[in-house]
Amino acid sequence: VQLQASGGGSVQPGGSLRLSCAASGVTLNHLYVGWFRQAPGKEREWVSYISSRDGITYYTDSVKGRFTTSRNNAKNTVYLQMNSLKPEDTAVYYCAAAYPGGDMNHYKSEAFYNYWGQGTQVTVSS
Repeated sequence: VQLQASGGGSVQPGGSLRLSCAASGVTLNHLYVGWFRQAPGKEREWVSYISSRDGITYYTDSVKGRFTTSRNNAKNTVYLQMNSLKPEDTAVYYCAAAYPGGDMNHYKSEAFYNYWGQGTQVTVSS
């Protein structure tokens, strides 16, 4: 199983980026897929996840209304569309996948995830 995160880069405040998480060896719509981020000097934090099958999405409060997680089953890829980016969104972003079976709060914890991508840097700066 391999997850490949991509799409990071440098943007000005207010800009947008779309991150992709492509999978091989596993079918993403059978799993929960989460996005996490780690800013310099801080612990990794949960950002969003999309549930298996029905594709319900959840977001941490700081990104609600700005970030959107979606899934393309044909491409076996999950996306994180990030709009209205702020300097505090600067971090390395990771995607991860977990088997279903937990409650909604489990998927906010990185301990519950089975597979991880390598991370992609997002820098928001003027």
